Amino acid sequence: MKIALHVNASPLGQSSRAYRLARQAAANLAAKEGGVVLVERDLATKCPPPITAQYADAIARRAETGLPVFKESETLIRELDACDYLIVSTPMHNFSVPASLKLWIDYILRDGRTFSYRDGYKVGLLRDRPTLVIVGSGSEHEGPRARQPDYLSPYFTHVLATIGIEDVHFIRLQGLVQPDFAAEAIASGERQLAANPVFGLTSAPRGS
Repeated sequence: MKIALHVNASPLGQSSRAYRLARQAAANLAAKEGGVVLVERDLATKCPPPITAQYADAIARRAETGLPVFKESETLIRELDACDYLIVSTPMHNFSVPASLKLWIDYILRDGRTFSYRDGYKVGLLRDRPTLVIVGSGSEHEGPRARQPDYLSPYFTHVLATIGIEDVHFIRLQGLVQPDFAAEAIASGERQLAANPVFGLTSAPRGS
């Protein structure tokens, strides 16, 4: 039995286009693989608590994993480590990730737990797994109509690579607050999802 973890950071929840596309990706997986269990971590309704001085001190001291101060971090890391597929639905807030997703990142990036150092560079300790990141944005940050930068994609790609996850695919739903472009963006996102060899309607090539 395989596990698909859906991490949602949209405060709009089920009304979010990115959220709905993420659930479609999970449904596609279940239809193709059979027996896939969906686990949802909704950061919008249950945001991780802010980093405390005690947590920061424990990190600096490289304290043992079992301390109570690491309870939130351990819960999120174990949930992530247990999944075979990772699906993230998130808005772009002020060019990057929303605050709730940033807190999730701060808890799952831990020296000695999800990454270590080799020759001065961070090296991931988690196994790689197919990952789909669906980003919804009101404006456009890619293509000829782009009017703002995208710091979310390269940042989140680097975050995941730091812990060992490199099989990452992005679907960007852009211009969602513009009625003339929203329908086009959603249709494009649906086409991209349908064509994805893991999360879409097609099958991954044998041996992949």
